[in-house]
Order: sequence, then structure tokens, then C-alpha cells
Amino acid sequence: MIDFGNFYQIIAKSNLASWLEVLPAQLAAFQKHNTDSRFNQWLNSLKHLPDLTATHIDLKNSVSVSGDSLSEGQQKQLTYLLQTLSPWRKGPYHLYDIHIDTEWRSDWKWDRLINHIKPLAGKTVLDVGCNSGYHLWRMVGEGAKLAVGIDPMPLYLCQFEVIRRLLGGDQRAHFLPLGIEDLPELAAFDTVFSMGVLYHRRSPLDHLLQLKAQLVAGGELILETLVIEGDEQQVLMPGERYAQMRNVYFIPSIKAMENWLYKCGFTEVRMMDVSITTTAEQRKTDWMTSDSLADFLDPNDSSKTIEGYPAPMRAVFTALKP
Repeated sequence: MIDFGNFYQIIAKSNLASWLEVLPAQLAAFQKHNTDSRFNQWLNSLKHLPDLTATHIDLKNSVSVSGDSLSEGQQKQLTYLLQTLSPWRKGPYHLYDIHIDTEWRSDWKWDRLINHIKPLAGKTVLDVGCNSGYHLWRMVGEGAKLAVGIDPMPLYLCQFEVIRRLLGGDQRAHFLPLGIEDLPELAAFDTVFSMGVLYHRRSPLDHLLQLKAQLVAGGELILETLVIEGDEQQVLMPGERYAQMRNVYFIPSIKAMENWLYKCGFTEVRMMDVSITTTAEQRKTDWMTSDSLADFLDPNDSSKTIEGYPAPMRAVFTALKP
């Protein structure tokens, strides 16, 4: 079982205290009723982590930890335990000379946005759809007082807890196995991130309003999503699959995305980066061996997905809650 007691104590003394009216029951229900048969196996991997002492941790430029020198046997054991938590999709991580080469180079995404947003130092931050929590640690590296990630997938919770323990138990970042729809309107976060989530939502405007409801007045939203070329009326609604993903509903143009944000009451909307997703940024590795981007593109025309849609292009937007 995962103990969330430290998080409860932290938020009890903050403007997130009202969350305690519903959160403990939600997390207890998750741990009691989770139906993934592998959850106990993943928890068992947590129990068998070696007791290591970190002497150097870098969260500013990477997510890296070094310290005790591992014997060949210890390194093999730790590598095996980490691989039992595969697939690793977001990263990379550098842990006691073990490099978890994740499917996504999430550090590239971070580098594209970090110089364009409000400073995170001293801030309370929410990351919606945080996966293994890679960006939570980078937020802490930028000085965030508290970085909270939500994602309903139990594997990602266990991956996050493994990284936390290898980083020495840092309590500035926390992962909660919830979706955005599980959160009350907290209006308590200085910054809210939603990266790679919007196009998975059946109602994108409702998602934007849910994000807005978590921000304090004057708080900043950082939104990263798939986009297409076109004018303010252009929105792609794929068929059964987009790049082999089943749950992709709406992909707007940049102008349409800006209009959605304004329509939801955000101000000072800015598009700060747009980039084509490449097979150098998303690819198969030893830590994620199933199909990846190269398998989702037209083999004869990489500007198209295998279904014939425009290949993935992603943009990052910032906006303020008035």
C-alpha cells in the first residue's frame, strides 16, 4: 500500500486544506478497489528496493541521483526491479549509473517551455496527466514549493514512488492516482500544467474549465497539445484511431486553440512553441519495447500518420486566470 499521510499533513497547513474533505476517501477507494492485477507486483518491487544513500541529486538540469557505488550484482538487481515497472514512457532518469532511456525525451519538452513561463520558485503547482512524474521533479528543480501530479494509472504511481525513494524520499513532489474530474474546484494552485491530455478528452472546453477551476486568480495555465495547421475554424476530429491511438477526439489549429482558451475565460493567451514530433523524441527503447512513433507514421510519407492524417505536431500555450 502507498502511504499518503505525509501529503495530508502538508496540505492541512495550506490553502489546499479543503481537499481533505474528499481526498482520503478517494485514495482509500483506489487502493481497495484497483482492478489491475499487476498492482501488487509493482508494489512488491517497491518493497525490494535497495537502501541507498544519495550524495548528489540534480533536478535542475535532469532527474539524476548518484551516491553509493553499486556492486555488479546490486546494479543488476536494481536494473531488474526497475524493469519490472516497464514500460517507462516519460523521462529520462539517471539513477546510480542506471540510465532509464524512456520512450519520450520529456526533457526536450521541458527545455522548450521553461524559459517562457512564470518562475516556479515558491509556487504550488499541479501537473494533470503527469505519467511517471518526470516533470514534477523538474518543477521541484526550479524551486516549486509543492508539485502535485495526478494520473489514474497505477503503474505510473509505482514508477513515481520508486524514483522518489531513490531520490531520498523528497516530499516536495507528490503523485495522486486521480483524474482531473475527481478534483473539487480548489482554486489553490499558482500554476497548472496539462501536457498531452486535451486531445484525449471528449469535451475539450470542459477540460479547460476544470483546469481553470484549480488556479488561483492570476494563476498560469501551461497547456501542451496536438495541433494542426489551419485557420481559427479548423479542428480535426479523427476517426477510430489517430497515430494508432483510439482515444483522440479533437485536434485544433493554433488559432482555434487560442479561441477555446479565450472562450473559457482565460486572458493573455500566448502560443510559445510549436514543433513536429520526431522519431528522435519519441521512440522504442530497451525500457519501452512496444510500438512507438515510427510505427504510427506512413512508411512512405512521414508527414502523415498511418491513417493518413497530418503527423503529430505539438504546441505549447500559456494563459492566465483573471
